[in-house]
Amino acid sequence: MTLHTQQLLKDALQLSDEQRAELVVELLDSLPPALSGQDRSNAEWVAEIERRARAAQDGVSGITWEDAREQVLNRLPKP
Repeated sequence: MTLHTQQLLKDALQLSDEQRAELVVELLDSLPPALSGQDRSNAEWVAEIERRARAAQDGVSGITWEDAREQVLNRLPKP
C-alpha cells in the first residue's frame, strides 16, 4: 500500500460507522464489473451466507483476518 493510500485509510477510519459504510458503497460502485464466471445471483449469495452462518453456529472455525486480508489483496491488480 502506498503512503498516500495508507493516509487515505487512516483518514477514512476516523469517520463514523455510517460515513465509512457510505464510502465503502461508493468505492465498490466505482470498481469495474466482475469478470464473467464471478457474478453471483442474489440467491447464490444468500445460499453462501447461510452456509457460512451454519458453519459458524456449528463451531467450524473460519480463516483468520490476516489470511482473509491476504486473499483479498492477492486478488487486486498489482500497481
